[in-house]
Amino acid sequence: MLGGGHNNPDVNIRAMRSLACTAALLLSTALMASTDQPLDKAARRWVEKTMTALTVDEKIGQLLMSSFESSFMPTDSDAFDRLQSLVTKTHVGGFLVFGASEPVPPVLLNSTYGGTILGQPHAAAATLNRLQALARVPLLTSADFEFGVGMRIAGGTQFPRAMAFGAAGDPALAEQAGRIVAEESRAIGVHVDFAPVADVNNNPRNPVINTRSFGEDPERVGAMAAAFVRGVHAGGALATLKHFPGHGDTAVDTHLGLASIPHDRARLDAVELAPFRTAIAAGADAIMIAHVALPTLDPSGRPATMSAPLVSGLLRRDVGFDGLVITDSMSMAAIARMASAGEAAVRAVEAGADIVLHSPDDIAAAAALKEAVGSGRIPIARIDASVERLLTAKARLGLHLSREVKLDDVAAHVGGRQHTAVARAVSERGLTLVRNTPRHVPLEASRSARILVLSVLDYPGNWRIAAPGRTFIPQLHDRWTAVTAIELSDRSTPAELDLVRASAPGYDAIVVAIYVRAASGSGRLDLAAPVAKLVNDLGRCSTAERPVVGVFFGNPYAAGSVADLPAMLLTYDFGDLAEMSAVKALAGEIPVGGRLPVAIPGIAAVGEGLMIAK
Repeated sequence: MLGGGHNNPDVNIRAMRSLACTAALLLSTALMASTDQPLDKAARRWVEKTMTALTVDEKIGQLLMSSFESSFMPTDSDAFDRLQSLVTKTHVGGFLVFGASEPVPPVLLNSTYGGTILGQPHAAAATLNRLQALARVPLLTSADFEFGVGMRIAGGTQFPRAMAFGAAGDPALAEQAGRIVAEESRAIGVHVDFAPVADVNNNPRNPVINTRSFGEDPERVGAMAAAFVRGVHAGGALATLKHFPGHGDTAVDTHLGLASIPHDRARLDAVELAPFRTAIAAGADAIMIAHVALPTLDPSGRPATMSAPLVSGLLRRDVGFDGLVITDSMSMAAIARMASAGEAAVRAVEAGADIVLHSPDDIAAAAALKEAVGSGRIPIARIDASVERLLTAKARLGLHLSREVKLDDVAAHVGGRQHTAVARAVSERGLTLVRNTPRHVPLEASRSARILVLSVLDYPGNWRIAAPGRTFIPQLHDRWTAVTAIELSDRSTPAELDLVRASAPGYDAIVVAIYVRAASGSGRLDLAAPVAKLVNDLGRCSTAERPVVGVFFGNPYAAGSVADLPAMLLTYDFGDLAEMSAVKALAGEIPVGGRLPVAIPGIAAVGEGLMIAK
């Protein structure tokens, strides 16, 4: 089977490339038009005719992209009534497809429930088909599939985070991933992927970009982003670079507040803007604007989302980008606390945005835009320019010819072993061993050795989709029969930590699985100090006869807080795939050869990584 743990990765990749070419050809013939060729005469006529026929209200609606969750939605429901009204009365131009959610109890003291769940592919496709049938103009649909359709939709392929691609160091893998994401997206009716992330993550305290970035070297980030763009085009979808003009060197999560980048233009050109230029040259179709202020270029302190000097000036005029400009979610606190939904939409369009994304109130946004056009605050020519770009994008996707998808095709193109094989290759090749003294990886322990596995969490809440250890622990137990697993977090009591400390000498080896998230809206990035102290204490007691190994899931910078661990294996990711890859590495079943795409202060520099043979 392709991508199996004991197969040659190079042979796998060659085989997967051949299969990828065949699959892409079949899908492009069946489902989509080319996204990187000029419009033909018929498509151009459709754009011109549609422009002429649209009313002012309909033109304004084209600039709004609303949202819905991809759980089953009956046509006879309040939820669908809302969407139907947005299409037929507000005339929204498209939708952002989310996963799903479920209610959780609003309790104190034990508020560890996670309400986020994955959506369903057929539900997403069916809802989009129904909405497309209602729309006078084809809808442009999008999703935040940064690391695959499986990020939001059950059954879709879930790739490792971008930083694992950076550690693997092969742009061909990024290109294959982009193609797969596009193929699966188009199969469920999604046209625009909000990826790749072109941010250069050179701030270890960045609480929201982190592993979503390919790394901290602008040239390598640009090469990976460009490869992903090419792959998305091969799969027939549109690629979006984010978060312009760069969100990597910030320590503020814009879901919670406004971030600022203090650098001058020379520094921006050399670092933040460089990957965007490279990926734009590769044909990026859209750019998402960050809720980040650049006071050196816009002294007003406005976020780029609302800044004409940054959108119309820096991006359009200086960088020369003429594709779609999309705001980041207008529901994020950085914007929602600054202006009403209507005023925020007006400021974004004034600045140069073509799409106002995920407004907290689409109806208010439409009304405010109409008033701004009527008063002359926004010239109708400004609206027309955005509408023409949007209609052109829809024509490039072939939506003027066919806007619905076949539900029977979903299972043939979403998920599957061939797609998973590519994700597995990235995960395994991205594993990075930054410390191994004395040699603890792979674990040379007998099958009957007593193994203590500590799942060390930043905090226990909201782990619903990628519950820590659900694959790691059983797979270790398959290889070593005497495994004891304990979970620790910021909720662990001093007595519990002391019990672990006292019990540790009774084991033949200790594996510390460290889970630290850079999660949107959490504002957190660290282990609790008492827990980190315990890990360091265990690390200092490691010997060749009783090794202690740290395996890091998620934030690689967390290694700096447990610097006394003698062995450190980085995965840059969470979930079943990362955990399976880590177990294989610990058991010596696969080689380890990833290289650090970021510097970890006090631990290792960019490009470092120990090589371990299978």
